[in-house]
Amino acid sequence: QVQLVESGGGLVQAGGSPRLSCAASGLTFSSFAMGWFRQAPGKEREFVATITRSGLSTYYADSVKGRFAIPRDNAKNTVYLQMSTLNVENTAVYYCAAKSTYYYGRYYTREVEYDYWGQGTQVTVSS
Repeated sequence: QVQLVESGGGLVQAGGSPRLSCAASGLTFSSFAMGWFRQAPGKEREFVATITRSGLSTYYADSVKGRFAIPRDNAKNTVYLQMSTLNVENTAVYYCAAKSTYYYGRYYTREVEYDYWGQGTQVTVSS
C-alpha cells in the first residue's frame, strides 16, 4: 500500500523559510518522479515543483522559481520542498505526489500524470 505523508506545515511568518517533507512508503521510491502542488483557499490546485527520479533535474512554477527548491533523498524515500521568502499569497495546502516512470530524466507538471498523492499539509503565512 503506497503512502505519501507530508509534514512541516504550520503557521509561518512572512519572509520565513520552512521546509516541507514527504515520506514515501510502499513503493520503489527511486522509480518515481516526485512533485509538489498546492491549493490556496478558493482556488484550484496548482503545480509548484517537480524532480526527476534521478534527482538530477528539477522544474518550478514561475511564481516560486528562485525561492523554492525540491531536493530528494532516495536513501530516505523522502522528497522535500524548501521554501524561502514566503508571503501571504503562499498560504495553501501543499500536496506531494508520485509518478511512476521509466525515464530517469523526465519530470511531470500536470496533476493527471501523477499516480499517488499525499493528504496535504497546511502552510499559513502571516504578515
